[in-house]
Amino acid sequence: MCLGDDPTCAAFAEHRLRYRRDMEPERRAFLKSGFVATGGAAAWAAGGLSLVSPALAEASAQTAVGKAAHYHLPASAETVHWGYFSKLLKPQIEIASGDFVTIETLTHHANDDAERMVAGDPGAESVFLWTKDRKAVSRRGAGPDDAKLGPGGGLGVHICTGPVAVRGAEPGDVLEVRILDVAPRPAADPKFKGLTFGSNAAAWWGYHYNDMLEGQKREVITIYEVDATGGRDWAKAVYSFRWPGVTDPNGVAHPTIDYPGLPVDHTKTERRFDVLKGIRVPIRPHFGTMGLAPSEADRVNSIPPSYTGGNIDNWRIGKGATLYYPVAVPGALFSVGDPHASQGDSELCGTAIECSLTGTFQFILHKKADLAGTSLEALDFPMIETKDEWVLSGFSYPNYLRDLGADAQDAIFSKSSIDLAMRDAFRKMRQFLMHAKGLTEDEAISLMSIAVDFGITQVVDGNWGVHAIVKKSIFSERTV
Repeated sequence: MCLGDDPTCAAFAEHRLRYRRDMEPERRAFLKSGFVATGGAAAWAAGGLSLVSPALAEASAQTAVGKAAHYHLPASAETVHWGYFSKLLKPQIEIASGDFVTIETLTHHANDDAERMVAGDPGAESVFLWTKDRKAVSRRGAGPDDAKLGPGGGLGVHICTGPVAVRGAEPGDVLEVRILDVAPRPAADPKFKGLTFGSNAAAWWGYHYNDMLEGQKREVITIYEVDATGGRDWAKAVYSFRWPGVTDPNGVAHPTIDYPGLPVDHTKTERRFDVLKGIRVPIRPHFGTMGLAPSEADRVNSIPPSYTGGNIDNWRIGKGATLYYPVAVPGALFSVGDPHASQGDSELCGTAIECSLTGTFQFILHKKADLAGTSLEALDFPMIETKDEWVLSGFSYPNYLRDLGADAQDAIFSKSSIDLAMRDAFRKMRQFLMHAKGLTEDEAISLMSIAVDFGITQVVDGNWGVHAIVKKSIFSERTV
């Protein structure tokens, strides 16, 4: 369905007008808010606390040029890159600091049930098109062009929309990305009106896979239903099936889920409709993969997260959250994908409820010259700020591309551990409390033990993650 982004649509003018009319109230309200009035810091929440001080907000506002613009970036075969981040990608759009972008994202698991998640949706159909004669998005992953499974080799799986280039962004700067809204992408088939769907794959890369009862290894897909209208805030299971093995349109057999976007033939599956009866799964829509292009390699597998973000898989990266990223390449080159309807800490079986979403973002550039003496001065990892909390992301290897040398993109999958990720989260929280909050090392260590929550972000992405959460309210009386 045209959302005002398809000039070939017969009703393009009407759809474009409707889109602009629908977005304008939200945009006007936001532009009048304190966010923009202060030059763009995230809203000061508990105790008036934010990583961005009024002085830094004012300095960063000087990088904005004129009135903020609002762009729309649809998901299509021409606007996505599948399975990798790259400093070599041509930007889909270039924006100024302060601008807004509404970005459509597609789950790479949509072909687990193409009837519900692909059929009738021009954007999704263009991305997932794969016949014997044509594959619309040929490269899927960071691997070589002549890989056995196709260009990219499936060394990376996420459909990422972008990149978005931020004018004036340079290495050493910090990019602030605010998530203003997140909405599900409705199913296009009229018989599923008002609904959207997602897939959970309990797959071979899951933490559980080598520890199943009676050693019966299997991959199981569960399809979930979500209310696309926002009428209910929970998802329910529709059915499940065991991975049947797939022969792709090029004739290659896939006995396991070893390549993204494989079209499942449901004449070969046995659907179980009696799963998770009476269970409501609270939804918390968020983006599993969101970040900037790293500098260390031309193409970087989208699966392991790193210092510029990427596949962090933290459910807190949803509406109302702000992300801070260290810029590694000119333009920053922001991309987003891997949309989730919900996920628990750990993403234990391999995936979340993988569900296509559309997000609205605002981008604020903080120049390196303005960061001295601020909380962002030493930022060298992706940091999450919500209304009430700061969330720091620890990884087994903070920058695995640098830390593991020339073979990093292969080595990371055999070297991760929770212990290493916990150590990194501890060190980052210690640095944050000392640098941003003015605590001594002894004070920071005591506070971490009694007031900071450490949790397992994910154990399935190669570079395992532990997050550290500190509530803003405990600093409400502190002047530093």
